Amino acid sequence: MAKNSGRRPGRAVTRLATAAITAALVATGAAATSASAADIGDAPMYGLTGITSSGTAYHYAPIGDGTLSPRVEFDTGMTGLAFVGQVDHNADNVADGRWQLGTSGNIWYYADNSAAVKVGYGWDTYNTVVSVGQFGGAEAGDLLARDGKGDLYLYLGYGDGKVTKRIKVGYGWDTYTQIAGNGDLNGDGKNDVVARDKAGVLWLYKGTGNQNAPYAKRTKIGSGWNQYNTLFAAGDLTMDGRTDLVARNAKGELYLYEGTGDGAAPYKAKALIGASGWNSYRLFF
Repeated sequence: MAKNSGRRPGRAVTRLATAAITAALVATGAAATSASAADIGDAPMYGLTGITSSGTAYHYAPIGDGTLSPRVEFDTGMTGLAFVGQVDHNADNVADGRWQLGTSGNIWYYADNSAAVKVGYGWDTYNTVVSVGQFGGAEAGDLLARDGKGDLYLYLGYGDGKVTKRIKVGYGWDTYTQIAGNGDLNGDGKNDVVARDKAGVLWLYKGTGNQNAPYAKRTKIGSGWNQYNTLFAAGDLTMDGRTDLVARNAKGELYLYEGTGDGAAPYKAKALIGASGWNSYRLFF
């Protein structure tokens, strides 16, 4: 199991994000007496957490205008990890837990303030794992995983971190260098994914809600995305109910692509939200 500090911060991100949401509502004059992520919109509101090479994780809560709060230490000792992904099982837009995949191939789940539960092994066969939310048609959040041959598999979530046996849902996905998704990009109520190919073209795969064929034929979003070394779907950073995308370039700058809800043009023009230093993080969740 990947090392962590022994603390159980499963809801720490939730508490930080909710506090920031409430503060933003107060600042804009909105009613915040019972503010929560579920009151804002229909996209997960996770904020952004980065893990440094030394294993310290810092959380940035959304402010409401696309920018991020000053960082707060989330945990330490998060080393030996290949993937960390938050999940909202009950569609209230607040994280219920997170999966952590160790480089040894064991995958663990942290729920609320509970200790980690091992939910799988042998996952080192995959070079990419993505927490995609409700992707297979059921209520709980699911996982997509791509192996070294480029085959894509869907794991349906039970809602407690455990997942079903894998379902093969694609092949040829080794053409992609980045895969991201955790929300609805076209406003049809189904979660979607985006993928960048080796030529720098970004493609949208609209979700279908069918576990055996969970996405439609791809459509082109745009080119030139090879300028980034990381693409990550951090949920809704602008608090408008739409899923956004963040991108980091080689200089360590961080950009926001705000979601539009329009599948034909799912993102607005990029906006700089981090001027430097973001290359200090080796993983985002």
